[in-house]
Order: sequence, then C-alpha cells, then structure tokens
Amino acid sequence: MANTGFNGDVSPKAAWDALAGNPDAILLDVRTVAEWAFVGNPDLSSINKQVYQNEWAKFPGMVSNPAFVDEFKASGIETHQPVYIICRSGVRSRSAAELLASEGYETYNVADGFEGQLGPDGHRGAGGWKALGLPWKQS
Repeated sequence: MANTGFNGDVSPKAAWDALAGNPDAILLDVRTVAEWAFVGNPDLSSINKQVYQNEWAKFPGMVSNPAFVDEFKASGIETHQPVYIICRSGVRSRSAAELLASEGYETYNVADGFEGQLGPDGHRGAGGWKALGLPWKQS
C-alpha cells in the first residue's frame, strides 16, 4: 500500500536509488524553463525513465504557478506512485511536495536539489544532484 502524504527530505543519491529500484517512482523537476535550458537536467535515460517538468514559479517574474496542481494531474501520474521532487536547492521542491501531498500523492523532497546549497564562496554545488555526480545532461 502506498505511503501517501509528504514523506520528508531525501538525499539526491537516495532519490536516484529509489527511482532506479521502483518502477513506479517518478522524478518531478519544479525549476523554471530557464533553469532547464541553461543549467542542465537530471538524466534518467539509463534507467529508462523520463523526468517530469512542471514550473513551481513562472520565469522570469518567479510568480507562483496557479496551474501547478492541474498541470501535474494532467501528466497522468497516479497517487500510488512515489513522487521525488527536485528544484535548484530543495526549497521550491519542498513546497511542491507538501502541496501535492495534500492532494493525496506520496511525495519526497530531494534535499539540496539539482545544484546544491550555497558554499562559503557564494557559489552552489555542495551536495546537489550535479555535485554528487548523478546522471545529468545539458539541454
């Protein structure tokens, strides 16, 4: 039986392992169109999966996407499927995970996101999907 609701933070590596090990698990990237185009994207092709993309906030104004839930539901993902949600650093994805959990989905926040947290030098890259060497590609 599915563990519906928000199930907390997981590391990018734990998310990768879950995606690779559970055929029903999906990865939802809630970054912006600009981030997808210019920063890169998780690459799940080696495990024969796609990354679902749905902006949490619309670029360029970073205004909340009022159609977020409807757009997600239109993707056909079922409430029994574990949904691992990623953004740049884990902040937007946590909000998205909590919202989708309130809609009956089993959600997990990918802590540190795709780019990771800010380091002491002011640059990202500590602990994120890319920094850990998980599969990714540039658009």
